[in-house]
Amino acid sequence: MSQSLNVQEIAIAIAAKQHNPTILTPDFLKYSGIVPSDWELTQQPILTNSTAQVVFQKGISIAAQVNRIIFSEVIATKEFTEVEIPGVARKYLETLAQVDYEGVSINFRGHVFFNEQNNTARNYIFGTLLNPGPWHEFGKAPVQAAMRFGYTIEGAQMSLDINEGGLQLPDQTVQPIVLFSASFNHAIVQEEQSQRLAVLLQIISNWRTDLEAYNELVNTKFLNLPHNINLVQNESVIPTATTF
Repeated sequence: MSQSLNVQEIAIAIAAKQHNPTILTPDFLKYSGIVPSDWELTQQPILTNSTAQVVFQKGISIAAQVNRIIFSEVIATKEFTEVEIPGVARKYLETLAQVDYEGVSINFRGHVFFNEQNNTARNYIFGTLLNPGPWHEFGKAPVQAAMRFGYTIEGAQMSLDINEGGLQLPDQTVQPIVLFSASFNHAIVQEEQSQRLAVLLQIISNWRTDLEAYNELVNTKFLNLPHNINLVQNESVIPTATTF
């Protein structure tokens, strides 16, 4: 396998107590300066008493529930300086500084695809990561697998999920891939609300540290490749195993 990890998406999830999701509207986001006024929506906002979601054309989505807010962005083909969701998340927290925030997780989704006909995603999963065994052969279809690895790194607990998938290409063919999904959970232990907010803002500002760790782990430990980061064009990913 010669391909390296292709990073496609970042999501920042903020845990909060008694957050009011009904505040999440396009007007609030624009009038408060959280997002620029010229950002256009891709669909009608969702707004109920328990959940809300706003999706913009820039591949950016903000969703809110009573216990968390999730900021996500498709970052394929974007330079680091073009990634906007960390800044959006910071402005949201600064604007709603009175909310009791409890923690943050920074999540990435990427994949590795295969060009060689005899070097498939299945071969990597079952030939490299899993030892062969009779449990491979059961039922009427090839067995599928998903794995989770947990790591303790400086300042966070990292989990890495690996499973099979398919990449739908423009010609509607599906190319086998292996999906790598990482989550960096940062605990906030400060007692004062203002201190917790300051720590959260700093963690979000340092999102590239988590991205570097994710890329380094997958490329150098799982793929035995040099350490580099690929942001590539986003395609339709079709998972063939359950992800969290």
